[in-house]
Amino acid sequence: MSEELICYCFQHTERDIEEDARRHGRSTIMDDILVAKKAGGCHCSEKNPQGR
Repeated sequence: MSEELICYCFQHTERDIEEDARRHGRSTIMDDILVAKKAGGCHCSEKNPQGR
């Protein structure tokens, strides 16, 4: 498992996503990200060094 940062806005790593999927049978992290994005909590263009 990698500690590579996947989500710069919410600081989720590859390891977080894999562990979440094991616990829930699928990863629920994307659900949480989508809810936060709808509420204006996403700043990928500023935080992600690749701008996405």
